[in-house]
Amino acid sequence: MVPVLHVTAPEATELQRRLRSVTPPPAVIDRRREEQLTDRQREIFDQLVAMFAEGFADLTMAEIAARANCSLRTLYGLAPSRDELVLAVVDRNLWLIGRTAIEAVRPDMEPLEALAAYLTAANAAVDGMTEAFGRDLAAMPAAQRLADFHAGYLVAVARCLLDLAVERGDIPDVDTAAVAHVLASVARMLSLPEVMPSLRTTPHRAANDLVETVLRGLRCEAVPTRPRSHTRRTP
Repeated sequence: MVPVLHVTAPEATELQRRLRSVTPPPAVIDRRREEQLTDRQREIFDQLVAMFAEGFADLTMAEIAARANCSLRTLYGLAPSRDELVLAVVDRNLWLIGRTAIEAVRPDMEPLEALAAYLTAANAAVDGMTEAFGRDLAAMPAAQRLADFHAGYLVAVARCLLDLAVERGDIPDVDTAAVAHVLASVARMLSLPEVMPSLRTTPHRAANDLVETVLRGLRCEAVPTRPRSHTRRTP
């Protein structure tokens, strides 16, 4: 009789437990539907990312179908309207990047190391962002709400890692919510159509440089912690 081997899964680290406690944003295309997409549908979604980068405000579903070399029926199988198709493309791309960002975090990483790996990967959401796409996206309230959902998740992940770093004594007892909001919003702010032209580099690279600078400053043990005050200064 062959003995049965019982393989015990490794116990989750504190880092993993903290990350699992963060609720992800709702998905336009959930995991189940993503798995049901055909190879051709995934190919079309990839084509639309490049197509919409040139701007999409003036595109009709018929024009999109023609440029993607697919039928209108195939396109309507992905979304019932042009705007909902844009949301599906943006959301799917953000989810794929989000999964890659989480996978960049190893269980044995220190909190700030994990935060740097996560944000560097997550900042890829603005990689290749163009002024035309940013302008058209900014004119869609639904797209801004979608971006807010993902930004909120980014803030929550950053804060839970910063809280862990404070508890471990890796960084001073800073306002982790404030730092998390700054780190999580920098890539989105730099990708605004009115900001991009003023940058010396791409929004992606500039965001990564700023994250590295902020985290380097937090690691400095010589930085004294300021006593917290609950009173406002009067001018």
